[in-house]
Amino acid sequence: MTDLTSSRFAEIEFIQPLLARLNELGYTQATPIQQHAMPAILAGRDLIAGANTGSGKTAAFALPLLQSLSTSKSNSNRNAGNIVTHLILVPTRELAQQVANSIKSYASHLNGAVKTVAVFGGVSANTQMLALRGGADILVATPGRLLDLISSNAIKLDKLNTLILDEADRMLSLGFTDELSSLLEMMPDNKQTLLFSATFPEQVKALTSSLLNNPVEIQLQSSDESTLVQRVFTVNKGQKTALLAHLIKQHQWKQALIFVNAKNSCNHLADKLSKRGITAEVFHGDKGQGARTRVLDAFKSGEVDVLIATDIAARGLDIEKLPVVINFDLPRSPADYMHRIGRSGRAGEIGLALSIIDHEDYHHFNVIEKKNKLRLEREQVAGFETIEFEKNVFASAEKVQAKPEGTGKKKRKKKKQINADIWLGSAE
Repeated sequence: MTDLTSSRFAEIEFIQPLLARLNELGYTQATPIQQHAMPAILAGRDLIAGANTGSGKTAAFALPLLQSLSTSKSNSNRNAGNIVTHLILVPTRELAQQVANSIKSYASHLNGAVKTVAVFGGVSANTQMLALRGGADILVATPGRLLDLISSNAIKLDKLNTLILDEADRMLSLGFTDELSSLLEMMPDNKQTLLFSATFPEQVKALTSSLLNNPVEIQLQSSDESTLVQRVFTVNKGQKTALLAHLIKQHQWKQALIFVNAKNSCNHLADKLSKRGITAEVFHGDKGQGARTRVLDAFKSGEVDVLIATDIAARGLDIEKLPVVINFDLPRSPADYMHRIGRSGRAGEIGLALSIIDHEDYHHFNVIEKKNKLRLEREQVAGFETIEFEKNVFASAEKVQAKPEGTGKKKRKKKKQINADIWLGSAE
C-alpha cells in the first residue's frame, strides 16, 4: 500500500507524468480525504468515503485510477471491443462533464494512454456512440443514458474492474434504484466498488452492505475548520423577494447562486427580481442541455451575476471562488442543505451560505439543523424585522393561554409559547 503518512503529493508514489501535472495545477498538499482514500483504492479495497463538499473527492478517486491504468496492463483489453474497465456513475449531466474534464486534465501528460469518455442525456447519443468505439478506460455516465447505450450495444460492462458512485447518497436514493439495479446485473461480482459523497444518511448506509465487500470506511465530515460562514435571516411572509433584492444590491454580489425547489419557481423569482432591477438567469431541468451549459459557463466566468437554480446545481458542481449561496426555498431534504451550501467555501476559499426563512419555514429549518448537527443564530435585517410575525405568534399564544383548563389545549399552548421564545432568541 502506498505510504501517505506525509500529505505532500511529491512524496506519494505517483508516476512522474501525474506529479508533473499536479505541480502545474498547484496541487502540493493532499487533502485529508485524498490521504485516507488513495491508499485503500490503490490496494484494491472497496471503500465508502464521506467528506465535506469541496474537499477534493474527485482527485481522491481519479488519481489512483490513472496511476493503476498507467502502470498496469489493465487497459490492454480496451481495443478488444466496446468494453469499459472503470465506470463512474453520477446523478447529473453537468457533474458527468465536470468529472470527465477533471480526469482528462489530470491525465494530460499521459500522451493519450488513458481514454476517458462522458455520456449523459440531453444531447445526441450518436456522438457518444462514436466516442465509445473501441471501448473506454474510464467512462463517466448518468444511469439513464448508459442504459440506452448498452441497449444499443455501444458499450459492455462485463469486464468492469472498478465501479465508482459519485454523490453516492443520491445514486442510492429511490429515484435511481431501478436503473442502478439494472446496471449492477450487467457487471461482474469481483469488481472494486467505491462510494463517495458529502452525506450518507442512515437509510443509504443500510443499502451499501450488498454493494461492498469488507469496505474501508472513511467519514471526515466536519464543520470545525470550515471556511464557509452560515447565516439565517428571518423575514415576514411575503417579504422574501424584497429582502433578497436588498441583500444583492447592498453587497453588490457578482456571483450569487440562489436555490428554489421547483422549475417554475426559478422563472417566477427571476421575473420578480427583474422588476426590482436585478437580472438573473435560471438553471433547471426543463432547459435544453445546450442552454444549461451556456448559462452555467456564463455564471462561472462572471458574465452572469445571479443564477437561480433547482437542486440539479447542488450536486458536485465546482464553481471556483463562489462567494455566496442563498436558500430562498429551504431544501426538502436536510441532506440537500449541505450539498447546496457546499457550492461555496470550497477548497479553503471563504464563502457565505444564507437561508432566508419566514415563520412557515421555521419548523423545517429546525429539522435541517438537527439532522446536520447545527445551531445557527436567527438574524434580522434592518427594515425587514419580523414584527408582524412576532405579533401573530404572541396573539396565538395568548388565545391558547385563555383556554380553560381541561380542554386538551394545555400541551399545545406550551409548545406554541416555546416556539415563539426560540424564534425571538429568549430561550435556548
